Amino acid sequence: MTTDWEPWPALQRKSNHVVVKLLVLAILAGLSFRLLFSRSDVLHPVPVSPADEAEREASAESMAADVLGLEDDDGGSLSTNLGFSVDEEQVVSKPDRCDLFTGQWIPNPSGPTYTNESCRFIEPPQNCMKNGRHDTGYLFWRWKPHDCDVSPFNAKRFLDTMQNKSWALVGDSIVRNQAQSLICLLSKVEEPVEVYHDEQYKSRKWHFPSYSFNLSLIWSPFLIKAAIFENDEGESKSVNRLHLDTLDQKWTSQYKSFDYVVISSGQWFLKTAIYMENNKLVGCHYCPKLNLSEISIEYAYNKVLNSLYRFIKTSEHKPIVMYRTWTPDHFEYGEWFSGGLCNRTEPYKAGEGSGRDVDNFMRTIELNAFTRAVAAEGTRNGIRLKLLDTYQLSVLRPDAHTGPYRTFHPFEHGKNVKVQYDCLHWCLPGAIDTWNDVMMKLIMDE
Repeated sequence: MTTDWEPWPALQRKSNHVVVKLLVLAILAGLSFRLLFSRSDVLHPVPVSPADEAEREASAESMAADVLGLEDDDGGSLSTNLGFSVDEEQVVSKPDRCDLFTGQWIPNPSGPTYTNESCRFIEPPQNCMKNGRHDTGYLFWRWKPHDCDVSPFNAKRFLDTMQNKSWALVGDSIVRNQAQSLICLLSKVEEPVEVYHDEQYKSRKWHFPSYSFNLSLIWSPFLIKAAIFENDEGESKSVNRLHLDTLDQKWTSQYKSFDYVVISSGQWFLKTAIYMENNKLVGCHYCPKLNLSEISIEYAYNKVLNSLYRFIKTSEHKPIVMYRTWTPDHFEYGEWFSGGLCNRTEPYKAGEGSGRDVDNFMRTIELNAFTRAVAAEGTRNGIRLKLLDTYQLSVLRPDAHTGPYRTFHPFEHGKNVKVQYDCLHWCLPGAIDTWNDVMMKLIMDE
């Protein structure tokens, strides 16, 4: 069973256990005396330097560790033999960790670690520079958490650590966007061999032969069984049909083969959809012409996330699973379908961008579902859940989307040509590379 902490090893002592017990009782009496007179310490403080205070606390903690770790000659715990119990989860506290997901973007003169020319794995809609984007300022920023640093992605260290391992990224086109970034970062060390793709190249698998490392991308925008009738341009010939109580076998059938899984969804739940449960129609989201009961996005998304975490909890296989939070878009003056733009050239400063109501609404659903899952099980059954909360760092980057450069040279016939902007997906290289920088630190710090 994997836990987030390891208890101190028992110290093998051969001292007379009676003497040690007396020592323990003396220490406890001293601690009680100190607590009894703690009020007079407050009224008449004795100046102590921070260094002395830290040394004093470290000494006390060391003594406590020795005492709690002792065993008597019979092999029994002294705490048990003295008539009191020790809750190791309370005694052993985890060190404070930096909040990787709260910070600001600061200038980075060195720029990205790869270029659109050095990486051949960038798909055309994300290859902004090849598609004609001339401003390059969006490339020269890095994410700085308030209390620590996030180093650039170390591909060699990652691949060395992940020898004979298998990763999967499961979700929608934004997951595919992140997967492209990850492959570009890794290909600085070794270019992978593509060993599988589906008919539309939405689900793919790559192998890094020198490291026996596999990376899979699994297209499952709802994470559940779904009949999807929409093309890449967002045009639908029918209403999507979702089975809210049935996870998608495209990823669940492969789950046992993965050591690490990154999962993200959400965007597609904003679309019109018919909902099914137990193979019966239960309602629809935004179907005014179909005379069906309205089912809220909150109900549908919660049900899917609860099913997801239930599957993870009950599976005998226990990979590390990271749920990546909602991705904000930065449409201004309209939406995807109504002339929305994203033509900013610099990140927001702290406080300038907090996302739209729908962004915060969907992210809150995700955070609540994740919190429930962790509170219910934690790591007690070997579940290793992590939250890859890229929302805050992403909401500050309105400048890093593909915008009009989702297509090749969109303004070649003039600046006044009507062009559809993509303010959801991200240019490569660019800000989305930071998702993988943070993800690597989250994993390697374990």
